Amino acid sequence: MARTAAELTPSALGFSAAADLQAALADWQRWLLLEKRVSPHTLEAYRRDLATFLSFLTGHLATAPSLRDLNQLRTADFRAWLAQRALDGKAKTSTARALASLRNFFRWGGKQGLLDNPALTNLRSPRLPHSIPKALTAEEACDTIDAVAELSHDSWIGKRDSAVLLLLYGAGLRIGEVLSLTAGQAPKPDQDFLRVRGKGNRERQVPLLPIIPRAIQLYRQACPYLLPPTGPLFLGQRGGPLRARIIQQRLQQLRGWLGLPETATPHALRHSFATHLLGNGGDLRAIQELLGHASLSTTQRYTAVDSARLLEVYNKAHPRARGQ
Repeated sequence: MARTAAELTPSALGFSAAADLQAALADWQRWLLLEKRVSPHTLEAYRRDLATFLSFLTGHLATAPSLRDLNQLRTADFRAWLAQRALDGKAKTSTARALASLRNFFRWGGKQGLLDNPALTNLRSPRLPHSIPKALTAEEACDTIDAVAELSHDSWIGKRDSAVLLLLYGAGLRIGEVLSLTAGQAPKPDQDFLRVRGKGNRERQVPLLPIIPRAIQLYRQACPYLLPPTGPLFLGQRGGPLRARIIQQRLQQLRGWLGLPETATPHALRHSFATHLLGNGGDLRAIQELLGHASLSTTQRYTAVDSARLLEVYNKAHPRARGQ
């Protein structure tokens, strides 16, 4: 659930830190929420990353850290934090994100005249392995959407879940983008495009298959709760905003039911959307626009997926590949 600016008070943040640092952290998160307009998921990730860093620092310095302490940290102190994360078994991707959160706070603090410590710039982010998005086959994706409605005893929840998965696979939205849609943004039955606000507050327009507005209309008609225009489009069982964890659990159930791979997640449906478009001749630049990627290099990962699948087909089908 999104935090309001009023909730971001020093006492509510839960960090182990001196009063001046608590206040700075509250102001930083208020800036992220109200000015940068980051998603609730991103805001919570930033908050959690800073909490773990400050928890380490409290033990490392044997005192609750202050802004003065942060300004006096050496490169060796930051490296000690990274080393502790490695000893704790934290994944490199998690540490890279935590380091990015820390740098974000220090950059903001520098602009506010609160922080000035060049030691952080000497740290290198962990080298991450090149990851290839895991996509479902077209048949698996369609089976997933068809079957999800059968997991719930409540008809309206089944219709809700079908509409959510259709937006992931049929329009390539992120799960956070789907759940941030308001009822007023819901497409009408004859609507061909949907305007979406994604990462970095970037807005894009995505085309809609006719089945998507129809599925959303069926959900709205069946939903037992009021859906005011400014409120969330998708609601949970008790009428509150639908949480991403619920959709993740649905996919987990479907993995066992349909025999899907462990990589079948909500995000995998978005990857499948892009991979299947590319495999059927979609233009990489157009797919970049549809996904809302700031950089083409991010979208180019799907060429690796497509090449891998082509190689798999080749190895299975070519006579020489079978040793004949």
